[in-house]
Amino acid sequence: MNKSDLITNIASKTSASKRDCESMLKAFTDTVIKAVARGDKVSMVGFGSFGAVKRKARTGRNPATGRPINIPAKKVPKFTAGKEFKDRIG
Repeated sequence: MNKSDLITNIASKTSASKRDCESMLKAFTDTVIKAVARGDKVSMVGFGSFGAVKRKARTGRNPATGRPINIPAKKVPKFTAGKEFKDRIG
């Protein structure tokens, strides 16, 4: 399912228009991204949590040459599924 399909599905399950659903989805994603970038964790009980984790610096290999390269430490986004989400999947 892509973004357009998601918007269409949400619109069909609510009385909102596709344009309104697209605005709400954008507001949601913008809010989550800004919160996680600030270092906050966004939790939605039953669905899951959005946060950031810090990866340590490490040594990797250039796949073309096989030579070692240094990969710097950085923060990356992480999603952890909630119990209800996990239970409904499997």
